[in-house]
Amino acid sequence: MIFKSHKLLVEHLKKKVKSSETISFVPTMGALHNGHISLMKEAISQCDHLVVSIFVNPTQFDNKKDLEKYPRTVNNDVALIKKHINTHKLTVYAPEVKDVYGKQTVAKTYHYDGLENVMEGKNRPGHFDGVGTILEFLFAVVQPDKAFFGEKDFQQLQIVNKLVEKLQLNIEVIGCPIEREPHGLAMSSRNERLSPKAREKAQFIYATLQLAKKYFKHHSIKNTQKLVEELFKKEPDFELEYFTIASEETLNPVTRKYKKHHYRAFIVAHLEGVRLIDNLKLSDL
Repeated sequence: MIFKSHKLLVEHLKKKVKSSETISFVPTMGALHNGHISLMKEAISQCDHLVVSIFVNPTQFDNKKDLEKYPRTVNNDVALIKKHINTHKLTVYAPEVKDVYGKQTVAKTYHYDGLENVMEGKNRPGHFDGVGTILEFLFAVVQPDKAFFGEKDFQQLQIVNKLVEKLQLNIEVIGCPIEREPHGLAMSSRNERLSPKAREKAQFIYATLQLAKKYFKHHSIKNTQKLVEELFKKEPDFELEYFTIASEETLNPVTRKYKKHHYRAFIVAHLEGVRLIDNLKLSDL
């Protein structure tokens, strides 16, 4: 069933879900693709019921034009979900902004112990306040046992873990591997805005990450950074916003390798005016 009112959603879940049963939750902003479906399949395999939200959250956009351009395809999204997920175990929540925010569309302020001050948080001020605001609302409404997020937004995944910790919520946050298109581009709703030619060319991002991973094993972080920057200089169609090697735990950028640390490479590049993000786990030292 599809609900546009959070109050009706709460009533429905109380009736539908027995006290002994579990709820999994996959929050989305719509424009669904196979990456989302893979999250849903994993979620439904682990719990008795699945709730999917479809909501383009305005408070996590620092760019109004980006918000306006974000695809809204609810009918297609629901059809895609129903094609892959058992509807007897499925509930969809697709609200309007007013149902979530009421009269004032304003984000709360959150502190994530510094996770919000680097990379996406640094480049998109207020973004993770918007993420925290919508997730706190959705978690309160859905009351899930488990919530599923893709590792493409790895910083967001760590932010969600910290949010759940700070709010002392009894929710297990589960990160799922990045789903990629055949040529390697990380699946994203934004990919739909690329021309077919650019979509093919965008495989350069993942290819560069893979090269950086190999290079990182035998070279310094500084030289790995330099390698990636030089590769992008040779590709004029791309604008490299940032490439960062960071600690998986703290997300802080690192300049030296240490033993017993987990490193991950993060990248953001623009192609045809579309902001594309990706990341790749590097060698554990």
